[in-house]
Amino acid sequence: MDDLKQTKSKIRKEVMTAIESLPPEEYTAKAQKVEQRLFDFANFNEANIAMLYINCPGEVDSMDIIKRCCDVKKIIVLPAFDPLKFRTRLFKINNFEKDLKPGPRGILEPDPDRCKSVPIECLDIVIIPGTVFDEKGGRIGSGEGYYDRFIPRLPVTTRKVSIALEEQIVPQVPMESHDRHVDIIITNKRTIFKI
Repeated sequence: MDDLKQTKSKIRKEVMTAIESLPPEEYTAKAQKVEQRLFDFANFNEANIAMLYINCPGEVDSMDIIKRCCDVKKIIVLPAFDPLKFRTRLFKINNFEKDLKPGPRGILEPDPDRCKSVPIECLDIVIIPGTVFDEKGGRIGSGEGYYDRFIPRLPVTTRKVSIALEEQIVPQVPMESHDRHVDIIITNKRTIFKI
């Protein structure tokens, strides 16, 4: 178990180093390509309620995607995390500038005093973050396990999609019994459907 955690940590660091070594203009161009491919993806366009994320280091930057969704009046849900109970709560955001505040992990989250709670059953599509993926839908996240606990709670009909740069795709992600797969990965070059 500890060996697997160390292997995942090593892979995460290698991929993050590769991403960080990209010149800023190259990273931006690739991230914009990912964003455009997401907005061209039929399941995302047709979804009434989409859950996104605020990115941690090593994850595809989601801020422009969220702002663009707000601009086109797409119903957007973001998670708020409770690190003491390892619980995830979902909130609809209406105003990107006013509805977010720093959460317990130091990352922006919906302000529960301003945002309406959303039941998990209402989600049509969930964009799940990660730092490393493989073509079978395996993923390595930030290491906190929030999404591995969250994914099994999703309705079977909810699409589980991740976005990534090609540099984040590896031949095989080592998976533990509690790790969860995603259905689809959209990169700057292709759309990968879990085999």
